[in-house]
Amino acid sequence: MLTIGLTHYLVVAAILFTLGVAGIILNRKNIIVILMSIELILLSVNLNFVAFSQSLSDLTGQVFALFVLTVAAAEAAIGLAILVAFYRNRGTISVEDINSLKG
Repeated sequence: MLTIGLTHYLVVAAILFTLGVAGIILNRKNIIVILMSIELILLSVNLNFVAFSQSLSDLTGQVFALFVLTVAAAEAAIGLAILVAFYRNRGTISVEDINSLKG
């Protein structure tokens, strides 16, 4: 019978992290995809925290995962609120147009 060990969780977390970084690097035009890629990176970090927490029989990793979840939720809510406000003012959500806000 196949048992799922720590290595399996780490491989899945590495794949999620790689997809998140690739999404940020390869797609610099769509801010929604960039936000989703950041969420994938945070999800892979959470998976590592929980996997090591379970492996070491310590709850500290799971507590850190809860903190990361709250930060990710706040980041998504604030990011989308800024995006909606920007879209209402400019009529577009293109990353190049967001660069024009420098000043």
